[in-house]
Amino acid sequence: MIERVDLKVGFRCNNFCVFCVQGDKRERLPAKPIEELKRSLSEGASAGSTGVVFTGGEPTLHKGLVELVVEAKKLGYRSIQVQSNGRSFCYDKYVSALIAAGVNEFGPSLHGSRPEIHDYLTGAPGSFLQTAAGIRNIKKHGARVITNSVVTKANYRDLPTLAGLLVSLGVDQYQFAFMHITGHAGDNKNWLTARKKVIEPWVKKGLDVARRAGRRAMTEAIPYCFMSGYENHVAESVIPTTKIFDAESVVEDYSYSRRKEGKIKGPRCGSCAYFEACEGPWREYPEMFGWDEFEPVEARACDAALPGARP
Repeated sequence: MIERVDLKVGFRCNNFCVFCVQGDKRERLPAKPIEELKRSLSEGASAGSTGVVFTGGEPTLHKGLVELVVEAKKLGYRSIQVQSNGRSFCYDKYVSALIAAGVNEFGPSLHGSRPEIHDYLTGAPGSFLQTAAGIRNIKKHGARVITNSVVTKANYRDLPTLAGLLVSLGVDQYQFAFMHITGHAGDNKNWLTARKKVIEPWVKKGLDVARRAGRRAMTEAIPYCFMSGYENHVAESVIPTTKIFDAESVVEDYSYSRRKEGKIKGPRCGSCAYFEACEGPWREYPEMFGWDEFEPVEARACDAALPGARP
């Protein structure tokens, strides 16, 4: 059964992120009609999905978002998340309206611990202050916050400091997601893509902040061979099965397509203790850098307690 529906409501956005994977969709594609979106919600609920994530683009720019949330709640979705750049959440009345409609989880994105980093990556001056204020508003209402931070060459050294800020803002969980080198991120790959071996210690320092604070922190698109001692932070082990209603197509099972089409394993991966559990990197990464960084993890007796490891 597909556990969650990812509903892309449109591709307009008030950020211009240098790592955006959506490419020119904002210019080409209008917001989806609300009736079409309601049909997608109904289809997902009828198939047994209990979670929905409203995404984009920037979903808060869709005029019908609150109405769609109301519809999702009526259809019986138990987990209702808005995944956003977070800027609109600085308006307290808007946050209140979303919560009243049924949103019980917010997914804003923060990519740096200060405006000089975040605003540079988002291409939107003032976006750091708005998103940080938005997180404070959400937590004031007692709602759950799960943030996402895209890891690039421009911000990887800042991850521990960013983690400290996120903890101080009261987020329930934060995630470091390695940049997917496609769309505008692909256009900027030569100067924006960090090496996984280089970011590894900084990612782990950022995760240590969560460990000390008793918060949950995860990583995405960072294979197990870079996560020694931090294997329980690999998000792929807990991502729910998801159906994506995308711009011009439907991805029936994102877990399957991510493993079989989006990501790839290298020539030495077969000997790794995490071969079955690991999805490998996004395939564009080794196309740039090759496979030399990827060292198979040897099976050890202690690994049996770790998720997905084979003895």
